[in-house]
Amino acid sequence: MDILPLVVGIVVIVVGILVSIALHEVGHMVPAKKFGVRVSEYMVGFGPTLWSRRKGETEYGLKAIPLGGYVRLVGMMPPAPAGRRPREGFFGQVIADARDASVSEIRPGEEHRAFYRLSTPKKLVVMLGGPVMNLVIAVVLLAVVFLAIGMPTATTTVAQVGDDTAAASAGVESGDEVVAFDGEPVEDWNQLVGMINDAAGEPVPMVVERDGAQVTLTVTPTPAERPQTDADGYPVLDADGEPVLVDGALLGVTSSVERQALPVSSVPEAIWLQTSETAKAIVSLPVRVYDAAYEAFTDAPRSQDSVMSVVGVGRAAVDTAGAEDYSVVARVQLMLMLLASLNVALFMFNLIPLLPLDGGHVANALYEGGRRTVARVRGHALPGPADVARMMPVAYVVFVLLIGVGAVLMVADLVDPVRLF
Repeated sequence: MDILPLVVGIVVIVVGILVSIALHEVGHMVPAKKFGVRVSEYMVGFGPTLWSRRKGETEYGLKAIPLGGYVRLVGMMPPAPAGRRPREGFFGQVIADARDASVSEIRPGEEHRAFYRLSTPKKLVVMLGGPVMNLVIAVVLLAVVFLAIGMPTATTTVAQVGDDTAAASAGVESGDEVVAFDGEPVEDWNQLVGMINDAAGEPVPMVVERDGAQVTLTVTPTPAERPQTDADGYPVLDADGEPVLVDGALLGVTSSVERQALPVSSVPEAIWLQTSETAKAIVSLPVRVYDAAYEAFTDAPRSQDSVMSVVGVGRAAVDTAGAEDYSVVARVQLMLMLLASLNVALFMFNLIPLLPLDGGHVANALYEGGRRTVARVRGHALPGPADVARMMPVAYVVFVLLIGVGAVLMVADLVDPVRLF
């Protein structure tokens, strides 16, 4: 194995993940500062600080564990409403401590700069800024893959002609470009395959361009069963994962493959497909985590669509970088698509409406805005900010669950990683 592509691949994926995390936090920080909120810290990673530098009122830094990041927005939680009795017990203390910590960050005379004082639309912009940044990153990466690099596409140029085939008997040669079949212009390879299937056992004229001149040949496609394909040219599979066979015909040629830019519409289509599939995965996450653990610790094979941790993403990147059967361009393309998928996952996962995820703060802002709208319509006094601190017990439980899920998936990815090749 050539070690250089492997090292480059690992560096690309690690840098890609760090940049994705960093830009996610930028998506929160920039609008927060724009709206006047004091941002005291901007950190990529967790754990001990490896490097930091203060610029203005914000400390920027890099921490030892590159599994996330955060920006500290001063005044995330309002003080306790006047007259409310504090809750007792462990969770009551958690709520009180969270309020005290939030209020203690507000410097005298800067109460107006606290995050909780923002209007609902501004809170939504700040909290959605991170996930939307991940979505933008995914769009940019897929645009590079589809529009700049291009996808391998079968052309109408013949690459090889099989021995003792209908094409060989008709005089088709490697390098011929099929321009017409049975009197109809040929635009792409999938169209040509359909025309061949429709002409099973019938002699039909086929026009090819050879050495700058058009040559008319007579071909008789050989009747045969062949895999059914969808609109994109991919095989249709049955319930057992086997290709569906249909009556068709064979000419006995293979097409040359070239990288061609896809239409711009392919980018939003791919984004929609990935977001919808990620949403399904999130809904079924408990089952999928169980399946991943079961497959990892039994003889059952680990499925390619299994959920992965960041360790699994790293292993997939290593597999991609070391895939010697693929060109360097193809490997770079696969890694960019892997990063795009990761950013779509970050976008969707952070929208889950539970603290401490961004979606939890979005849900809180919507609740607060809904209360104020109802009060305004009824002519009542506007209520104060929603008491976010009361949701801290939920945030702690969710955090523990996320750590547990992450640990299970990391172990599964180490014991029995997802194999892409």
